[in-house]
Amino acid sequence: MLPDQVSVLVAGGGASGFMAAIAAAEAGVADVHLLEATAEPLQKVRISGGGRCNVTHACWDPRALVVHYPRGNRALRGPFSRFATGDAVAWFDDHGLQLVEEADGRLFPRSNSSESVVATLRQAAQRAGVRVHTALALQQAHPIPAGFRCTLRAAADSPTKQHQLLCKRLVLATGGHPSGRHLAAALGHSIVTPVPSLFSLTLAEPSLRELAGVAMDPVDLRLTICGADGRSELHRQRGAVLITHQGLSGPALLRLTAFAARDLKQAGYRGELVVNWAAGLPPEQLDQQLDQLRQQQARRQLGSWRPWSSLSRRLWLHLLQASGIDPQGRWADLRRGQQQALLQALSASRYAVIGRGPFGEEFVTAGGVELGEINLATMESRCCPGLQIVGELLDVDGITGGFNFQHCWTSGWLAAQALAAATTLPGASI
Repeated sequence: MLPDQVSVLVAGGGASGFMAAIAAAEAGVADVHLLEATAEPLQKVRISGGGRCNVTHACWDPRALVVHYPRGNRALRGPFSRFATGDAVAWFDDHGLQLVEEADGRLFPRSNSSESVVATLRQAAQRAGVRVHTALALQQAHPIPAGFRCTLRAAADSPTKQHQLLCKRLVLATGGHPSGRHLAAALGHSIVTPVPSLFSLTLAEPSLRELAGVAMDPVDLRLTICGADGRSELHRQRGAVLITHQGLSGPALLRLTAFAARDLKQAGYRGELVVNWAAGLPPEQLDQQLDQLRQQQARRQLGSWRPWSSLSRRLWLHLLQASGIDPQGRWADLRRGQQQALLQALSASRYAVIGRGPFGEEFVTAGGVELGEINLATMESRCCPGLQIVGELLDVDGITGGFNFQHCWTSGWLAAQALAAATTLPGASI
């Protein structure tokens, strides 16, 4: 049962909410209560990374870490200087969860299962004395001299639909759910309108979709977007891509759309994508390589001898046909004009972007509470004393690879330290 008055109320049972509640309780803050609107907390943690949970990324220097955040990068230098990747790894290790680094830098639990992360956080909360309340959401919060008067909404099947309580400190950790933005706005905050981030692109190229499942790494991407004012924005990325039934996806494409999220939204998800399939090889070097193949592999069929072994055979045949070249022909018979067409297809295939594909990475959004309204050393609101805002509710988002979770761990931990420090101020208590 929830009492009528609590010291700390954390609204949101996700990554940042659990970190804030656990770290505060472990730092000596008593009477910490956490609310989760659904029946099961930590659902986003549970489904992330395909059920494996990419906890963070092996990027140890805060100066390098902030580069991976399209929104909030400069502002995060301070927070990451106090709690970054190494601190998160140590924190989970201290709580019995060992993380393992993969070749691309992503860090997963040794069990390779997100259930281990969920269990670790739940057990840590229980040991620290955090009271977790499920199927109970914060509906309203009104500042009063002693803290906040809160109205809670219970699940539809609960006999008591609403509950009133007082809390001395309030932490909003509601993630990307609209309810958190409404609460923050009602408490005086400005909201940057959220837009999707980390999504695939739909391309107007039906023949490319026949290659669904083909992966290439590395690939150079250049996205040109024309805004309503007539100006063009150019975004670039390099890395692995995956051809889908709608267009393109994969790590490099997701990074591209994360940085281009607002420009794409304003342009109605229209633009032009230029793809260098040739591992980023400059056209002049690629042209020389094709010349060598015409001489050294003169008798071989074009379709059976690719310019380099890592080039997908399906993609190679597609590019030959798109260039008007018969795959049955020999390298010796490749005319100069055909070679130029092939060079263009390999180094600068152009595709019209006609929309965004599925919203990936468990629905990361760009937008939220403006960072200028938050003291990022404590995560406390500059608009409403006693209120702290953490996690995805802030206008911060990272690219794929564990960076969004890292911000959750960092912001939750910083909020907890501030809550603990408040108990030591003369004449102050929580």
